[in-house]
Amino acid sequence: MAFLPMTAEEMRARGWDQCDVVLVTGDAYVDHPSFGAAVIGRVLEADGHRVGIIAQPDWRGTADFMRLGRPRLFFGVTSGNIDSMLHHYTAAKKLRRDDPYSPGGRHGLRPNRALIVYANRLRQAFPGVPIVLGGIEASLRRLAHYDYWDDAVRRPVLFDAKADILVHGMGEAAVREIARRLDAGRRIDDAGFRGIPGTAVVVPGAAAGPAGSAVPVELPSFEEVRDSAGAFNRAFAVACREANASVGRPLSQRCGGRQLLVNPPAPPLCSAALDRIHELPFRRAAHPSYREAVPALETVRWSMISHRGCYGGCSFCALYFHQGPVIQSRSIDSLVREAAALAARNDFRGTITDVGGPTANMYGTNCRSDRRDRDCRRRSCLAPRVCPGLKTDQFESIRMWRAVASVPGVKRLFVASGVRHDLALRDRRYLAELVRSHIGGHLKVAPEHCSPRVLTAMNKPEVGTFLEFLEAFRQCRAQEQYLVPYLISSHPGCGYGDMLALREFLRRHRLRVEQVQDFIPLPMTASAAMYHTRRDPFTGEKVYVERDPAGKQRQWRLLATAGDGLPREDGQRPVRKGKRPPGGA
Repeated sequence: MAFLPMTAEEMRARGWDQCDVVLVTGDAYVDHPSFGAAVIGRVLEADGHRVGIIAQPDWRGTADFMRLGRPRLFFGVTSGNIDSMLHHYTAAKKLRRDDPYSPGGRHGLRPNRALIVYANRLRQAFPGVPIVLGGIEASLRRLAHYDYWDDAVRRPVLFDAKADILVHGMGEAAVREIARRLDAGRRIDDAGFRGIPGTAVVVPGAAAGPAGSAVPVELPSFEEVRDSAGAFNRAFAVACREANASVGRPLSQRCGGRQLLVNPPAPPLCSAALDRIHELPFRRAAHPSYREAVPALETVRWSMISHRGCYGGCSFCALYFHQGPVIQSRSIDSLVREAAALAARNDFRGTITDVGGPTANMYGTNCRSDRRDRDCRRRSCLAPRVCPGLKTDQFESIRMWRAVASVPGVKRLFVASGVRHDLALRDRRYLAELVRSHIGGHLKVAPEHCSPRVLTAMNKPEVGTFLEFLEAFRQCRAQEQYLVPYLISSHPGCGYGDMLALREFLRRHRLRVEQVQDFIPLPMTASAAMYHTRRDPFTGEKVYVERDPAGKQRQWRLLATAGDGLPREDGQRPVRKGKRPPGGA
């Protein structure tokens, strides 16, 4: 199967005179299921649409946006796999030196606020063509939101981007439905387009929701949340409560003289639907026009995605509003078929570098009943305590590993995705087999802190759970294996004294830090609400927030040097005083 066309010459080689859909992305075009634009492109292609891709266009003019001509149906726009501001800037608001989603890791091939810039350039070049926003930047900026880099509340992104409709969450179903309706001759400004799950539109101020739909819940207006911390937190708490695909109600938010209508998330995909997506004919390579490697591909080229979603509900993580809390697992048969396809490639060397998802050991787990899907409003199934209704048996992961590892040509199968240590403790068989057979030198876990008040703000389990896991890991590990603990400095609730306590905790338990993450408030996360308002958005309680750059730097330094003078465990690499890859939970 050929790559999706990126030039007019590639279109003509296919015998096309026009694309049905053109996707514009801030990432390099990598045809791999870990890259959102490639997934949407292949899904639309499987539906019979002619799909082209414009990757990292020069946004200073319109010429690059015109290279594939006017699409028959619509332009789809994404900033890429990560919010464009997070791509560009560190927690200290300094420019990053590289961009792993660009050829050669070169920085500067996408603009700040890429959704807005790309959509506005497309509107200049092609007046009247429908424009659909999607990806994580669209998901996290669909409502009025706090922006760390502006240190201000910004309008919903549809009010700044000259686009027609926004897709939030994992967008395959919504994008397919938009294409189907446009293909049937419907106009994108028809009232019928307001009712697609997982979408948002802007309507005149007096407009109601679509006929037959639930009455939208009206959030405080943009002007109210901009000017009032209390209104901001009320809007955030309601948005969390209604982020339920089954019983969540539409939301409305006024901005100026217009109104934003946001539908609940699209329903989770069943295993068969997820299988079909991941078995589409991805080339698992960057487009051949690139002369330099795309670093982000090299870390996932021989990996497999086993599931979507995360019910951890960490306050600082964007997954709740993007992938959702319901675990959507692929079938073992599908993963075996993908492993066999990898093993049949001439360039495969026998090692699957990762099989997992946002949290590796959530594969095959979920609520014992249909309550999580139907009416549960909990942000987390794990914090502050593991929900008694959660199915925590992780034997499905073990069955999957054994089936995939038995595929001829697969010599090693690793799990490089992070695991929830509190969940792993619920099934010691999982931990034993993971450590014995499916990690190399290290295992990633994310205790994040040791302070009770900081862990409460983070919505993470108490530190005693991590210590229990640490002891269990050290009992079953080989001598050369060690933990990589992810920790965060300057999170809301964390003062200098808390960081001193964390430093002492690490030294007392002989833990060296390889990944150092200074807190960045991501839009539409509970931690960002705390950072902006200095209050817990759910309880209203005051929260200490370190906002002074020098204070944030002092906290980070304490964490970065926490292991100085400690002997490294056998096999452990020297500490890296860098940042966790942007966007990670």
